[in-house]
Amino acid sequence: MSGDDAPAQQQNAEETKQDNKPSEEPKAESKPESPPVSSNEAAATPAATEKVPEEEQFTYRSLVLSGYGGYDKVKLQVKKGKPALKAGEVMVRVKACGLNFADLLARQGLYDRLPSPPVTPGMECSGEIEAVGEEVTDRKVGDKVLVLNRCGLWQEVAVVPATHTFLIPEGMTFEEAAALPVNYITAYMMLFDFGNLRPNQSILIHSAAGGVGIAATQLCQTVKDVTVFGTASASKHETISQGGVTHCIDYRTRDYVEEVRKISPKGLDIVLDPLGGSDTHKAYNLLKPMGKLITYGAANMLAGQKKNLLAVAKTWYHQFSIHTLSLIQNNKSVCGFHLGYLDGEVEVIQQAMTTILDLYKQGKIKPRIDSTYHLEQVGDAMRRMQERNNIGKVILITEPMPEEEKKEEPKKEEKKEDKKKEDKKKDDKKKDDSKKEDKKEEKKKEDPKKEEKNEEKNEEKKEEKKEEPKKEEK
Repeated sequence: MSGDDAPAQQQNAEETKQDNKPSEEPKAESKPESPPVSSNEAAATPAATEKVPEEEQFTYRSLVLSGYGGYDKVKLQVKKGKPALKAGEVMVRVKACGLNFADLLARQGLYDRLPSPPVTPGMECSGEIEAVGEEVTDRKVGDKVLVLNRCGLWQEVAVVPATHTFLIPEGMTFEEAAALPVNYITAYMMLFDFGNLRPNQSILIHSAAGGVGIAATQLCQTVKDVTVFGTASASKHETISQGGVTHCIDYRTRDYVEEVRKISPKGLDIVLDPLGGSDTHKAYNLLKPMGKLITYGAANMLAGQKKNLLAVAKTWYHQFSIHTLSLIQNNKSVCGFHLGYLDGEVEVIQQAMTTILDLYKQGKIKPRIDSTYHLEQVGDAMRRMQERNNIGKVILITEPMPEEEKKEEPKKEEKKEDKKKEDKKKDDKKKDDSKKEDKKEEKKKEDPKKEEKNEEKNEEKKEEKKEEPKKEEK
């Protein structure tokens, strides 16, 4: 059964229920001419007709990580059977899902909070409540909610504890709601619970054009006169500058440590570090006295589609460690944050989320959506994020891809392949040109040496000629 059949099958199931209900009423009247029906048969017939659509005809599409590796390891599958609800749980008809950096790490087996494959990834989504379990009193069918969960949300239907859901404010789209939980809770708790951000302080935000980077920048704007240093590629500087970054640094062409020191010689009050490895050392050294380093990732481990053992080993080898006496003497603090390990701290998460939703209602924050992809395009979505092409949040939507777009997909793939080949040719040409230039440079360096040698030989010959008459005289 194809993924597109899922909504149709569910609709058919509902129609079957509706068609069967009227047919039960005449049986209850039982006309005299009709043959007698036993009470057991009469009771069994409606139950059987209801059981088929409930358990067998209920289908939904789900993205499944089949194994660790490249983009093709996340596959779209059709699941059969209606998920069972336990006490305290709700069933959500998912409309949009958020893509996070942790999902990219998980695909390569570098994120330990995701269970082993086969498993459905996805830590955040938004949608409508379709069913409510026992003991749930503050949610009802039809409520629009955003959801935060350990995993399992990249699918059309998700069953989660009601405490993991939050009502979507008026005016917020499903895409914005799916972009909110992970990035904004992470940024909020780092800045205010660990960082104690106050007016007139300075902060360095790496990957300032990413989901957490934009969330952190917006939250910094809620405090007076905060100076924000943000790293991003040059093409993203205009956008992050408009979003509130005071000083934009192109990490690809500049040493961000030197750039920060030029403007703030004493250092910074807060550094948010998602990179790990040697960059954590740099971050610590950039702190002024009473400064705080908050590390929340190891993005340097991710290099290429599949796990790069060299990148992983290099990051771990350069991992930052420090003695407590050094912290005391330098008057600095180092904090670690991992939202995945806070999944049991329901009250802490709820408090942060309540504050974030209030800030949204006040118009002080607003998720920036970079792009949306259908579930069928999850590989393209992951590629966009992993190649650092996004400015803001990458979103997956559960609405099936139109047939026209499906037909266009192979053509797009061909164009991508052609572009890759062209880019490879250009790169090869550049390499060849650079090799030629290097050879020319070497030749230029060698030519003077040859000339020197020739001159030396000529001098030697001249000396020999001068010596000849003397030998003759002797």
